Amino acid sequence: MLQWKKESAGKTALLIKGARRVGKSTLAEEFARREYKSCLKIDFSNASADVMNLFNDISDLNFFFFRLQAFYNVNLERRRSVIIFDEIQLQPKARQAIKHLVKDGRYDYIETGSLLSIKQNVRNIVIPSEETRVNLYPMDYEEFRWALGDKNTLNMLREALVKKMPLSDALNRKLMRDFRLYMLIGGMPQAVLEYLTTNNLAMVDKVKRNILELYDDDFHKIDSRGRTSLLFKAIPAELNRNALRYSVSTVIDGARLDRMYETIGDMIDSMTVNVAYHANDPAAGMALHKDIRRYKMYVGDTGLFVTLAFFDRDYIDNSLYSKLLNDKLRADLGYVYENVIAQMFRAAGNELYYYTFPKETSNHSYKIDFLLSRGDKICPVEVKSSGYKTHASLDAFCRKYSSRISRQYLLYTKDLRKDGNILCLPVYMAGLI
Repeated sequence: MLQWKKESAGKTALLIKGARRVGKSTLAEEFARREYKSCLKIDFSNASADVMNLFNDISDLNFFFFRLQAFYNVNLERRRSVIIFDEIQLQPKARQAIKHLVKDGRYDYIETGSLLSIKQNVRNIVIPSEETRVNLYPMDYEEFRWALGDKNTLNMLREALVKKMPLSDALNRKLMRDFRLYMLIGGMPQAVLEYLTTNNLAMVDKVKRNILELYDDDFHKIDSRGRTSLLFKAIPAELNRNALRYSVSTVIDGARLDRMYETIGDMIDSMTVNVAYHANDPAAGMALHKDIRRYKMYVGDTGLFVTLAFFDRDYIDNSLYSKLLNDKLRADLGYVYENVIAQMFRAAGNELYYYTFPKETSNHSYKIDFLLSRGDKICPVEVKSSGYKTHASLDAFCRKYSSRISRQYLLYTKDLRKDGNILCLPVYMAGLI
């Protein structure tokens, strides 16, 4: 945001995209408080009809700004003030106006919103090109540790990764306990604040349920037939199947994938999910070879994932909480780790891809959980929910594509170590790769 303010110098508006309740409004207001002499915030979720109607005619910007300052009793100063358009998807004409407001040059503009690309939010407007867009994700693991008052752990882990230095079994056990707490709480600011305030996971679970119900309401608004809601709620079950792709027809009887692309696109735009596409040719430039018919879907926040997996049960019946806290997670619940790794990779700026290929000696397939692009090479990643005994998929992939590989990683729950050419890392290091 500081970089945008310095480099843009008023030539573009800053658009902060993110899921509901991820902290967009709070972030925009805090930035405005620190960086500007004054701030005028329009929250379109509760703006009056008079304010909404201002955007029907912006031909006279002097009059427009005069009325705006009068409505909100805020004094705007040229090049020292910012106007925040909060929940801008609720007033598409305000977004269209950005082109002219930015050209005018008097003030800076910050937009926040979710579901910005669905049809009803862009119908009959011209999308402005004068936007610098940034994505806001749930708090990553480092930010979570900061919230708990820990500013040292991730710096130590960075140094250990650079030096390929084991941490010790005792320290790894402690760090794994810390990381499992992150998996349970997640990175939604309200959930983290509830934990810091009450130290009560039952109360945290209530907060997460409220967020999930809000998402469900949003899904029904954009898809009255309820298909989007069904696809989202089925994510834990689909990952539990350990299948090679998300199966729409398994979730919705008779549904055809080619008729669901818009629905899947709306889910991605909502930023409530992370989607990993199959890379048909696992090499640099995987976007050129992604298969939109084959993908795996993850919940954008693993804390929400844990609650969603047992949404029909009370907190006390949610066995994932006790199993994760006590390190008793069964092998068939390892998809929880896969979800959190997807979240960590996405928060670190990676696009998500995976790869499957058939075994020569059976009808089964090898699966590389994630492929990361690094320069003109790729890094295959296999995820294990416990220790490791074998890593057949990773071995087979590296034999087949040895010339394309930069590094190969196994993410698991034990201490850092080398196993031949494979670097085995504890899962809490995933965001540092």
